Amino acid sequence: MNNMPLVSVIMGAYNCEETVGAAIDSIIEQTYTNWELIVCDDASSDRTLDVLMDYAKKDSRIRVLHNEMNLRLAASLNKCLAVSKGSYIARMDADDESLPDRLKKQVQYLEKHSDIDCVGCNRMIFDENGDIGVRKSVEQPTKNILKSNTPFAHPTIMMKKIVYDVLKGYSVRKDTMRAEDLDLWIRFYAHDFKGYNIQEVLYRYRESLGDLKKRSLRAAIETSKVYLRGYKLLNFSFPTYLYALKPIVASIIPNRTMMFYHRNKLSKKNEKNVF
Repeated sequence: MNNMPLVSVIMGAYNCEETVGAAIDSIIEQTYTNWELIVCDDASSDRTLDVLMDYAKKDSRIRVLHNEMNLRLAASLNKCLAVSKGSYIARMDADDESLPDRLKKQVQYLEKHSDIDCVGCNRMIFDENGDIGVRKSVEQPTKNILKSNTPFAHPTIMMKKIVYDVLKGYSVRKDTMRAEDLDLWIRFYAHDFKGYNIQEVLYRYRESLGDLKKRSLRAAIETSKVYLRGYKLLNFSFPTYLYALKPIVASIIPNRTMMFYHRNKLSKKNEKNVF
């Protein structure tokens, strides 16, 4: 009998003792059950590791890794990938929640569409006060979306393991420290892989003013460098390079103004709205 999971869910966790339980519960409560969950604690200073170990003791499908020093998300996810057994890799963030049918619908889509290498979905934005609104992703994103945005919401994706193997996982560099997903999508399209976003809300994404406060000009400059390198790799025309300034411009806009901008886009529920 084959006990190998088809889906490996990978998660990095850092100082999230108050939210990681709900994130794990949302995977345990999936209608699709042939999964393993691999969580890498990134040297948390709170009780995150204790919470993770408690879950691992109760469910053999949950595996906990631990970094002795803080390595950040990309390195932590690579450690998860290295021990994963599934043919499909699903992402999950430690402060978000997956809706019950997420894994089932993403597996079904990939099984029915052999030409698709990665599938994402729409998400409900929420904070400590409740649900705020739906943020949508382009249904059939191509590399051209990288001229102004990203093609998938990173924590919503399920990707073929073989794609991660070809891409050699996440890049661990100074300039990708806050842009590991952007760098991944650039390399994804450079290898001519294809993706799709299910036009259903299958994920709950936490977003608060505190998240915006994590922005910095230094990180924005590094992200712009990732864009510039990507535009060159994907053979975009020179005028496109101006879009690389977007992270820098966004970083100097006041946090509350940025919050109002994003929330206003949610309230309009524009079919073309992508973040």
